[in-house]
Amino acid sequence: MEKKVMSKEFMEQNRAEIIAKYAFPAKKNQKPQLLSKKERKVLGVGKDQGKSIGKYIRISPQKVRVVIDLIKGKNLDEAYAILLYTPKAASPILTKALKSAEANAVMNNSLSRDALYVADAYANQGPILKRFIPRARGSASRINKRTSHVTVVLKERE
Repeated sequence: MEKKVMSKEFMEQNRAEIIAKYAFPAKKNQKPQLLSKKERKVLGVGKDQGKSIGKYIRISPQKVRVVIDLIKGKNLDEAYAILLYTPKAASPILTKALKSAEANAVMNNSLSRDALYVADAYANQGPILKRFIPRARGSASRINKRTSHVTVVLKERE
């Protein structure tokens, strides 16, 4: 099944219909329909947010999720204050991701810094680095060094 290539004029005229069609969730046994990069750019999808992704961070995603739950849904300044006074290893990592998402929102998408809030934040598991240490009688045991991919999404309050 080939995807129909839409012209720029057609996309601009039928913007609301196209966005509604692709926003609708796919059926259980079908692959979801996705917009191409060109189509997203013409339709302006994703221009209402600032997003930051930190990959291959050497901390367990379970430890990051504890701190993420504290800042989800908070205003930007409140999220910075929470991260500053939370004594967890994930706090500096999330502060860095939050600053990057803020810069993306303000510079690339011209959003107001005062109205930004943490719309979504999550930590997915990255590749596990396996280290082997020697044990008794010539055997070895494995130590898992977990990594995570941290994503922070900022949006403007209405």
